[in-house]
Amino acid sequence: QVRLVESGGGLVQPGGSLTLSCAASGNIFSISKLAWNRQVPGNEREFVAQIDSAGITVYAGSVRGRFTISRDNTKNTTYLQMNSLKLEDTAVYDCTAEGLVRPSRPFNAWGRGTQVTVSS
Repeated sequence: QVRLVESGGGLVQPGGSLTLSCAASGNIFSISKLAWNRQVPGNEREFVAQIDSAGITVYAGSVRGRFTISRDNTKNTTYLQMNSLKLEDTAVYDCTAEGLVRPSRPFNAWGRGTQVTVSS
């Protein structure tokens, strides 16, 4: 079983920055895709950013140029650097991971999320 734990959320003023982390643990052989999503209560869950095993990134239009996703394969961790935060970035941010657990069984896991609040 693969477990994802997000951290780094909190309260920040508009224009500020925050970095989220998501660490994966378990009998992991490899992780192909890592992604961040967010959800505001009452709204649908929204894709934010994704990074694959080759380091290719994809961003939602609303965050492109402000957010940067990265990964550290030695730590099975993904990061989301968020700059120039706006009020509308307030949400619960969660991460997802796809890959293989040993010996070669696919997995798809997600974390419980971390709250990001942008407020003056």
